Amino acid sequence: MDDRRPNADPRPPYPQARPPIVQPVAVASPWGRVFRLVLVGAVLVTGALLWRQYDSGGRLHDPDAEPRAVTARGNLSEEEDSTIELFRQASASVVYVRRIERRRNPFSLNVFEIEGAGSGFVWDDRGHIVTNFHVIEGANAVRVTLANGKHYDAKFVGASTDYDLAVLFIDAPRSELRPLAIGTSNDLQVGQRVFAIGNPFGFDQTLTTGIVSALGRHIKSVSGRIIEDVIQTDAAINPGNSGGPLLDSAGRLIGVNTAIYSPSRVSAGIGFAVPVDTVNQVVPQLIKPGGLKRPGIGIEAVSDRFTRSLGLEGVLIRRVFPNSPAAKAGLRETVEDERGRPVLGDLIVAIDGKPVKSIGELQSILGKYKVGDTVVVTARRNRRQTDVKIQLAPI
Repeated sequence: MDDRRPNADPRPPYPQARPPIVQPVAVASPWGRVFRLVLVGAVLVTGALLWRQYDSGGRLHDPDAEPRAVTARGNLSEEEDSTIELFRQASASVVYVRRIERRRNPFSLNVFEIEGAGSGFVWDDRGHIVTNFHVIEGANAVRVTLANGKHYDAKFVGASTDYDLAVLFIDAPRSELRPLAIGTSNDLQVGQRVFAIGNPFGFDQTLTTGIVSALGRHIKSVSGRIIEDVIQTDAAINPGNSGGPLLDSAGRLIGVNTAIYSPSRVSAGIGFAVPVDTVNQVVPQLIKPGGLKRPGIGIEAVSDRFTRSLGLEGVLIRRVFPNSPAAKAGLRETVEDERGRPVLGDLIVAIDGKPVKSIGELQSILGKYKVGDTVVVTARRNRRQTDVKIQLAPI
């Protein structure tokens, strides 16, 4: 006979709660605490007695202690002597360039100053200083500090954003100006030793050394134009080195330190310098009245992107300036027909036999010539190719 109640549910109405788990806890005995204190005290007293006994032997302290005898070093290596002399000679030409930029707070209308620092070097004994354009870009005032610690307010002379170079002028006595010796960059070799002097992170007159890691590199300038034949080096170049000199082992200028490749914005062993052969062409033109005059043919080009969208490769002429070398040579610009449809102009595909595939390549090739030089421009018109001689003019 089932003695369960008629409607009884054999299952509990809810899960049974588990009893709390209790971890055993040691109860502190007062006698145990006293024992530990006595034990620690005995160890300390014993250690002190042993230390005093050790010291009493006279081996721990010596009242007659004197500086040790200095070991003679001998002569420096030939390489060290050479580096020391190079720095002694060249560092006198390296300057500290401080940019001061004044800005207005849009809310309080208060004017505040932003400072930046870079490097530069003495170009001649008349007071011209060379640095990077990006070092002084946006400056309201620039101050130059010579290696002897004297400060001078600098005047802006000229700049080329295409080459990231700028020239300043300071009114300093000729006796304080030590121009750097100028070298060449077209005969550099990978593995050749180089030296960089500058002011990384504001630490002025810092020397770093390395080698020429690669040649013929290309970097983009402030204006977006490609700077050709740039020198790559593993000499440490950091923020503040910009505008400073890169030297060969004879202490001659071979480049202007301009950029680094680094995800962390500090030296990763890949630095770039504008070659001195370029610097030696650009700087004198910046110093001359009228500034830098680049050679050109007198055209306005269609954007590379649009040209490629047409399935063309080269520089498509959008406009030919009146009385320009291109106009005199008969090059044609892009026009519209009577129905408003575009009639494409000439497509420049080569200069002196060197292929031209973009506006940047055209600028780079022409940049290797001088105003007045004559070049052969190869253009494509109506699927026919023609060569015309053009004398380059300043633009």
